[in-house]
Amino acid sequence: MIGSDSANGIVRDQTRRDQDHQILEQINQLRQVSKVGQAIMSEMNLDDLLDLIMDQTVQILNVERCTIFLYDSRPDELWSRVATGIKNKKIRIPSSFGIAGWVFKNREPLIIRDAYNDSRFYSEIDKETGFQTRNVLCIPLINRSDICIGTLQTLNKKIGDFTQSDKELLVSISHYISIALENARLYEDLKSINTARKKVIDHLAHEIRTPVAIIDAALKHISRQLDEGNTPNLDKAITRGRRNLVRLMSLQEKITDILNYRFTEDKQKMTQLIETFFNLTEEACEASHDSNANVFQCVLQRLESIYLIEDTYPESIFLEPFFERIRNEAIKLMEERKLDITLGIQPGLILNTDPRMLKKVCSGLLRNAIEATPDEGKIDIRAKHREGHISIDFQDWGVGINPENQKNIFNGFYHTQDTDYYASRKPYAFYAGGSGSDLLRIKVFSERFGFEVSSTSQCCKYIPGDKNMCPGRISACGYIDDISDCNASGGSTFYVRFPLK
Repeated sequence: MIGSDSANGIVRDQTRRDQDHQILEQINQLRQVSKVGQAIMSEMNLDDLLDLIMDQTVQILNVERCTIFLYDSRPDELWSRVATGIKNKKIRIPSSFGIAGWVFKNREPLIIRDAYNDSRFYSEIDKETGFQTRNVLCIPLINRSDICIGTLQTLNKKIGDFTQSDKELLVSISHYISIALENARLYEDLKSINTARKKVIDHLAHEIRTPVAIIDAALKHISRQLDEGNTPNLDKAITRGRRNLVRLMSLQEKITDILNYRFTEDKQKMTQLIETFFNLTEEACEASHDSNANVFQCVLQRLESIYLIEDTYPESIFLEPFFERIRNEAIKLMEERKLDITLGIQPGLILNTDPRMLKKVCSGLLRNAIEATPDEGKIDIRAKHREGHISIDFQDWGVGINPENQKNIFNGFYHTQDTDYYASRKPYAFYAGGSGSDLLRIKVFSERFGFEVSSTSQCCKYIPGDKNMCPGRISACGYIDDISDCNASGGSTFYVRFPLK
């Protein structure tokens, strides 16, 4: 028999070996976490980062597949742009669906040893991708602000089932992953802002350059008349006109500086800028003569129409006849264009607000919808009473707006076409262009009058980029068989919500 001391010694040796093994495992785990952390923290491109995270996770946990689901708050969905083995396959699910949804909502890791026998498992993804899920380890991705931004899901461990050690390893890696994803998103946002800023500057320069050229040509015409001795009393008017032209050019530079360095954050400066523009144009109207006065008066009227500086007077507006007038005016102004504009206004609906402001908002949104919809297309205007507010929706089945441009359409002086293809056309024409001021004006109104404005859009799948052009008539599109195909391919909806006081 083995003595008690010897037996105790064997137990101690075994315990020591087990402890040493655990320490070695922990050291190896820390090395793995450190290796993954170093790799993913050096990548800033979101697509490449997702690939890298999943490749590293697949290798470390020895699994068949890894999927990252990120949260999109607007539709309240989890999405995966890339999943290992099915690259470029986008998956979207409601944020409460499936194991990923449960982990996201509860912010707790989860091990599932038999996926198809778990009621939380969402098998539709397997049907869509052709993958057969056996077991799952899923953890929440929580950022530095303690906000869950998505989930990391590993599928089908190649040997055995997922263990607590696997879960601890993945949780350790997740801290690096969350930070890397946040950094990549910030980097993407910065690139988006820079792209938007360039488009805004190019577009605003185009919009200001045109009236400046007109004013300059008019002044040169008067100057020629002076040289010929026909109008000897215009010296003073020309001097003041040229001085104001210089001030207008200076204003262009100031706007560029604000957009370059402050964008639209400093509202006080923007307000002062608008007031300066008003004063400048009013002075120019008084100082100029003949054609110049008309030019400056047009500029002044346009500014007044955009920003509604005058006092406001709320009235009770019956929305059915109001939208009938809005639609009829638009149909008259769009002339020969062929569009189906339908109304779905709740009978007897009344809104108490300033009618001039409401007309500018609704006419602007309808015009944007008309300009974005090819001939033979349709536009729907709806208004109804909902709990606590009146909802007005403008839906078109037009070309839509790509996700990059959707982020910036309310920033002002922003257009959704590529700058090289941009051109100001007659209002209500397809792809009319315009100054981008309608949506800026609506945003200004929403802040001043206390209503909400938002939008959703899907860019036509046949023209996914700024440089792809729609022919302007549905029957002329070579990608579709009939109008229903066009209606299913893209479009936009703008939502206006007036709270009931």
